[in-house]
Amino acid sequence: MKTKWISSREFSASPGRALAAVRRAGRVLVTGHGKPRAIMIPTSEEALASDLERLDRADSERGDPAAGASAAPINVSDYARMAPERMSKMAWGYFEGGAGDEHTARWNMEAYARIRLRPRCLVDVSKIDLRTALLGRELPFPILVAPTAYQRLAHPDGELATVGGANATGATMVVSTQANTPLEEVAAAATVPLWFQLYVQLDRDFTSSLVRRAEAAGYKALVLTVDAPVLGARDREQRTNFTLPPGLDRANLRGLAAAKGSQRPSEDSIFSGALDPGVTWKDIDWLRSLTSMPVLLKGVMTGEDAGRAVDSGISGIVVSNHGGRTLDTLPPTLEVLPEIVAKVAGRVPVLVDGGIRRGTDILKALGLGAAAVLIGRPTIYGLAVGGADGVAHVINILRRELALAMALTGRTSIAAIDGSVIWRPGE
Repeated sequence: MKTKWISSREFSASPGRALAAVRRAGRVLVTGHGKPRAIMIPTSEEALASDLERLDRADSERGDPAAGASAAPINVSDYARMAPERMSKMAWGYFEGGAGDEHTARWNMEAYARIRLRPRCLVDVSKIDLRTALLGRELPFPILVAPTAYQRLAHPDGELATVGGANATGATMVVSTQANTPLEEVAAAATVPLWFQLYVQLDRDFTSSLVRRAEAAGYKALVLTVDAPVLGARDREQRTNFTLPPGLDRANLRGLAAAKGSQRPSEDSIFSGALDPGVTWKDIDWLRSLTSMPVLLKGVMTGEDAGRAVDSGISGIVVSNHGGRTLDTLPPTLEVLPEIVAKVAGRVPVLVDGGIRRGTDILKALGLGAAAVLIGRPTIYGLAVGGADGVAHVINILRRELALAMALTGRTSIAAIDGSVIWRPGE
């Protein structure tokens, strides 16, 4: 008889999925509140819920400190704790892992914790307006879904579930070149604006066709990733021998050898053959000539590159260190943001990603000059735990937390957020 490990928290997030797993397994061992316990095979969601409630109640009566963990997630950290239970070790290592010793991945989050907020009192905050303008369009709030590859590793519906969550909230979604779902299928399911993230392929004609496909499908912007001419040293992926499992591919790259399997280079090379390491500034003109979509550069981390990007005619910058997944010991994006904002001087919008887990983090980024933020791993946590509903819940958690933080610092609109919201000792 097979064994399925399940917690009452897992059941709360997705009862139908939990019940199906239990039926396939033949029995269930309930964990999370002490020693594993076997319960009888349930015949319905109600029966399984009753069993789990009974065990939770018993733990509570014993004074178990973990009792009550069956509650639905209420913040991004809750989703992060639950997510690894919903995917394979290989998949979790891919999504959560960073480069090298993962210093930069940690620093991205720690940088937000070091920044303190400066509140103002006796401000009428009875109305909080989260709307903002970006690239000529009004957004309901300054939170975008970042491009993340291989989303079917986190949930069977992958990018289609993510766009469902984006639809439910109104969030703009950036779709990855390395999605498991063709860009046209994501566009067909979308009711929100979509941007397309581009990796330049060695086959430039194929790259051109990707750009044209995105524009034909109705994507509103092109986001060129510029910080990954080669893959970073991702130890977690090496330890699990990461590769796409059977049935999954890089759907947008069908027709290329890079569409399937592993992209890790051989031990005697740093080049994978999946990315073009020869992309330079001269290619920006070529790329802009292919499309009428605004082009943004993602992965800019210095003032020099930001200035050159603006001079090259790009329409926006995303300050990003690839979530700490390319070069370890890069500085956190929040610490780089002021330098980029100063160099750009309002000529194009500056966005930022990396390390955002709270609405207060978003407020800090906006206070330091960002026009909007992108969330990557939090989206994956929500996707893994609850599919489209989980994605929507994560976005709504951050949106609500941002509104709370704005009210408590006396900021009633996005336009009212400036550097004075950041506490600086001695000023």
